[in-house]
Amino acid sequence: MHQAFMETKNNLQEKDAEKVQTPSASAEKKATGWIIASIILLIGIGVLAYLQITTKKEMVVMERVLTAEKDSLTNELNAMIYGYDTLKTNNDSLNVQLEREQDKIRQLLAIQASNVEKIQLYKKELSTLRNVMRSYIIQIDSLNTRNKLLAEENLQVKTQLEQVQTEKEELSQIREELSSKVQMASIIKATDITVTPINSRGKERDRINRMEQIMVCFTLRENPITPAGKRYVYLRLVRPDELVLTLSVDNLFEYQDNIIVYSARREVEYMNQDVEMCIYYPNDGQFIPGEYTATLYADGYMIGSAEFLLK
Repeated sequence: MHQAFMETKNNLQEKDAEKVQTPSASAEKKATGWIIASIILLIGIGVLAYLQITTKKEMVVMERVLTAEKDSLTNELNAMIYGYDTLKTNNDSLNVQLEREQDKIRQLLAIQASNVEKIQLYKKELSTLRNVMRSYIIQIDSLNTRNKLLAEENLQVKTQLEQVQTEKEELSQIREELSSKVQMASIIKATDITVTPINSRGKERDRINRMEQIMVCFTLRENPITPAGKRYVYLRLVRPDELVLTLSVDNLFEYQDNIIVYSARREVEYMNQDVEMCIYYPNDGQFIPGEYTATLYADGYMIGSAEFLLK
C-alpha cells in the first residue's frame, strides 16, 4: 500500500512539472510563427517591389516605343503635307483639292490625345490618306503626261505654223519680187532723148538771150506688157542751182509716194508701139547759164533723163 502511495505521488509530481513547462513552449511556438510570418511578409513585399520596378521599367520602355511610333506616324503625316506641296500644278481647281487634303492632315495632327489614342487615330486615317494621295499622284501623273503630249503637239504645231509662215513670207517675197519685176518690165522707156534750145524760127540757139524755148524730144519705146491708153508724160527741168523750173505752183504730180513739181507735160495716146514726141518749155526769164538736167516721168516712174548746157 505504501508502494502504491509513492507511485501516485510521483505521478502527481510529474504532472505538476509538465504544467510548469507548458507556457514556455507555447511562447516559443508563437515567436517562431511570428518570425515565419515576418519572413513571408518581407518576401512578399520584396516580390511586390520587384514586380513594381519591373512593371515601371516595362511601362517606360512601352512609353518610349509608343512615343517613337507616334513620332514616326507624325513624321509620315508631315511628309504627306510636304508631298502635297510638290504635287501642286497650274490647275487651280486641283490645287484647291490638294490644299483641302493638307488641311485634313493638319487637323488630325492638332488633335490633343495620348500616345495610344493618337497612334490609333493616325493608323486609322493613314491608310485612307495614303490611298487618297496615291489617287492624286496618279491623276497628276496623267495630267503631266497629257500636258507633255500637248506641249509636244503644240511645239509640233508651232513648228509647222512657223514653217508655213516662213513659206508664206517667202511666197510673199517672191510675189513682191515678181510684182516688182512685172512693174519694172511694164515701165515705158524713153530713149533718144535730145534737148534743144531754139528760137522763134526753130533754129538751135544755146544762148539764153537768143532762145525762145527748150524743146525736149524723145521716143516712147514699145512695151507689150504695159496697158495701152492715154497717159501724161511729165518733164522736169532742173537749173544748175537745183531749182525746178515751173510755170505754176499748181504743176504737181505723184512720184514714189511724193508730190513733186513738174515743168511741163504732154498727153499721149500710147498703143504699145514706139511713139516719137516732144515737150516744150518757154524761156520765161528763169534760165541762168550752166548745166541743166531734163528728166521725163510717166505712170509714176522716171523713164529717162538728159543733160544740156546753156550759155
